[in-house]
Amino acid sequence: MFKNTPTTRILGSVLAALLITASASAAEPKTGWNVRVGATYVDMADKSDAFSALGINFAADAVSVQSKFIPEIDVNYAFTPNWSAHVVLTIPQKHDVKLAGVGKLGTFQELPPHFMAVYHFAPDQAFQPYVGAGVNFTLIWNKKLSVAGVPLDLESSSLGLSGQVGFDYDLGNGQYINVDLKKTSLGSDVFAGGSRLTTAKLNPWIFSIGYGWKF
Repeated sequence: MFKNTPTTRILGSVLAALLITASASAAEPKTGWNVRVGATYVDMADKSDAFSALGINFAADAVSVQSKFIPEIDVNYAFTPNWSAHVVLTIPQKHDVKLAGVGKLGTFQELPPHFMAVYHFAPDQAFQPYVGAGVNFTLIWNKKLSVAGVPLDLESSSLGLSGQVGFDYDLGNGQYINVDLKKTSLGSDVFAGGSRLTTAKLNPWIFSIGYGWKF
C-alpha cells in the first residue's frame, strides 16, 4: 500500500483535477524528442536482513537509508505515437544511513539513471496515460560509513528492473504536464572487514511531477 504522505496527496489532487478537465480535448500525436524537468520524491523501502555485529543481534530492517526530494531531468524519444524510449536523469545524490539502536552510520553518494521503454495508450488525446518497463543502473561511491570505528563498505553499483505508470496532460503548443510513479529494484550488500553483514534492499517508490516540451 502507498504511504499517506504529502507527496501522494499532491499526486492524487493533480490527477483528479486533470481527469475532470481532460474531457474531449485532443492533442496531435507527435514523434521525435521531448524533454521534461520535475520534482521527485524517492521513498526508500528500508528492508534489510537480520545480522549480528558488535556482539549485538540486529533485527530485520534495522538499516535505513534517507528518503528525499531530488530534481529530475527526463529525455524521451517517441519512435511512434505509442512507443517511446525514456531516460531518467538527476544530479548525484547524497544519503544518510542509519542503524536502529545505534544511530547514523555515515553517508554515501549515488547516481541512479533509468532506461525505460514506454507505451502511451492515447497519444491523440489531451490525457495520455502510459506504462513502462526497463532497468535502473545505480553507481555508488564516496562511501563514508562506519560503526564503532569499524569501516563499512557497499557495492559500487546496483542493477535492477524498474516499472512505471503515469500520464502526460497536453497543454498545447508542444508543452505538457507529467505525473509519474516508478518502482525500482535497488540494493547493496553491506560489508565490514571484507565480510558481508547484511543486504540493504532500498527498492524505492519514486513519485514525480514535471513540465515538458516537445520538439
